[in-house]
Order: sequence, then structure tokens, then C-alpha cells
Amino acid sequence: MDPQEAGVSAPEPAELSERDRAVLALERRSWPGPGAKERAIREELGMVPVRYYQVLNALLDDARALAHDPITVNRLRRVRESRRDER
Repeated sequence: MDPQEAGVSAPEPAELSERDRAVLALERRSWPGPGAKERAIREELGMVPVRYYQVLNALLDDARALAHDPITVNRLRRVRESRRDER
């Protein structure tokens, strides 16, 4: 029997972690010049840029990230898709 048929609602997905919200917030910002973003990634998030981009890429496929910040996630999905199309 389907849980909803039994009157039991499916559990809500957990919210994004503080780190995930910080990654999306950093991605919303604009950057004055080369290296500024990478410096902020290291200083503000304590991550190396490679790990940051791995986390960010996973967030683009996460429904919770889309619900949290649809404008940023959709913009980055379009950028990712256009880069895939260039290959």
C-alpha cells in the first residue's frame, strides 16, 4: 500500500546544510577580478576550489537547492548545459 493511501505522509527532505547554503550564497555574488572567488572559497568556506566545484555541481542536481535558491540554481544549470553543448 502507498504510504499516502494509508494516510501517512512521506517524510520531508532534510534542509540544506549550512555549508551548502554558504556555497549557493557565494555563487550569487559577483567577483571583481581573477582569483577573488577562489580566495573567498578558501577563506570563507575553508575549502579548496576543486572541492567547492564538486559540491556546487552536486547541488545543481539537488531539489532542496532548487527550492532554496531557484534563480541561482537555474542560472548555473543553464551555464553547465551550455558548456556540455560546446563539447
